Amino acid sequence: MTARSKAIDTARRSTSPTSKRSLRTALLMAAGLAVSVSIALAAGTQVYNPQTRQWTDYDRTKAYKYYKLHKEVPEAFRPQMVKFRTAEIPGTIIIDGNQHFLYLVQPGQQAMRYGIGVGREGFGWAGIVRVGRMAEWPTWTPPAEMVARDPKAVKYAGGMAGGPDNPLGARALYLYERDQDTIYRIHGTPEPWTIGLDVSSGCIRMRNDDIIDLASRVKVGAKVIVLMQGAALYKGV
Repeated sequence: MTARSKAIDTARRSTSPTSKRSLRTALLMAAGLAVSVSIALAAGTQVYNPQTRQWTDYDRTKAYKYYKLHKEVPEAFRPQMVKFRTAEIPGTIIIDGNQHFLYLVQPGQQAMRYGIGVGREGFGWAGIVRVGRMAEWPTWTPPAEMVARDPKAVKYAGGMAGGPDNPLGARALYLYERDQDTIYRIHGTPEPWTIGLDVSSGCIRMRNDDIIDLASRVKVGAKVIVLMQGAALYKGV
């Protein structure tokens, strides 16, 4: 059984409301975040429209139309320094999968926040891992499970060379649990309009410019805390 299969199997055994709350509380405590002011949960991503002064649901169709019109993701998903209260040390990565944000903890109770795309339904996960290694313009080799379910991935079973059309984009941070590769990555994407959506097979995707910036700030060994409501609990936690 692969690491990803074990994570999903764990989720099937831990799907009661109580276990979900316990998981979230445990991860928040590990992240040093106060539960009362924790990262908010969301049934779906919403973005603020300054023209209508209203929050609107952000789905795949709207995301693509917005990017085609503005050549940019909504402002909320662009890199920005924000206030962020946590007991975690600077250099720690904290991911809020429900709100589609990645936080890189900075000194002075601040964090650099980036917009992300996360796993679609059934592929989300939560846990505490670390950056095992990093790569520039990495080769993409789809996992056996993906090759089995997606005919389009078959021709890349032996690997797809790095480049602008590669699904991993400009950089990849490989996430490990101790010395074991989890098969999950934080990586770039050739589809920047998907930031803010649940679209991946479990990896965390970022715009190429953003993952290049993140990779320049992060060290191998950095702690990564992934929070996601109702997600599979990674076996290493």
